[in-house]
Amino acid sequence: MFRRRRRAEEETAPAVREDSPAPARTTGPWDAADDYPEAERVDLGGLRLPVDPRFEIQLRVDGDQITGVIVLLGESLLQVQAVAAPKRNGIWDEMRADAVRDVTAAGGALEERDGPFGPELVGRAPAQGQTEPQPVRFLGVDGPRWFLQAVISGPAAAGGEAGDVLEDVVRGIVVVRGDEPMPPREVIPLRLPADRQPADEQAPGREELRPFERGPEISEIR
Repeated sequence: MFRRRRRAEEETAPAVREDSPAPARTTGPWDAADDYPEAERVDLGGLRLPVDPRFEIQLRVDGDQITGVIVLLGESLLQVQAVAAPKRNGIWDEMRADAVRDVTAAGGALEERDGPFGPELVGRAPAQGQTEPQPVRFLGVDGPRWFLQAVISGPAAAGGEAGDVLEDVVRGIVVVRGDEPMPPREVIPLRLPADRQPADEQAPGREELRPFERGPEISEIR
């Protein structure tokens, strides 16, 4: 009797569905496992960043660790940082809430809108060396076990040709998360290009690199 009941329960029980694979990406930023288009990029370890002679690349350094990348284009700049994220849940929703809280507390203002990468934040935020809040735009992309945040500030935050150039930089980024366990929001390690050596020191805390015969300069900002 018990066997018969158990067999009946098995026949009527709903089938357990396995998680369907994530859809293939059709645009960047890319994961290192994606079939992403070839382009000239500088290998910074956790990020492979597109290069272009129109802009300069700087590396932000905290102690002995490179924590982010800055792309300078005229009077505009793009700040990029990749962090670890949970396997199943993205963190952009909570990161947007954090950004709104922090910018508002500092005297700026942000509002949410839909952009080419999904939800984003636009508005004005205090900037170092400026007396008035400056135009700013927060972009975020949840990837497989990583999150990429890009902040555009200056004239490019309002769009135009400079905005298009910096958006294309974000689209061309490849994130190399690695397999090692990392807590959420821990910065994915970056490094200097393996085949490049720093030139003479130009100023305290800043080393100029020329990783290409033509194209952007890479420098460290501490």
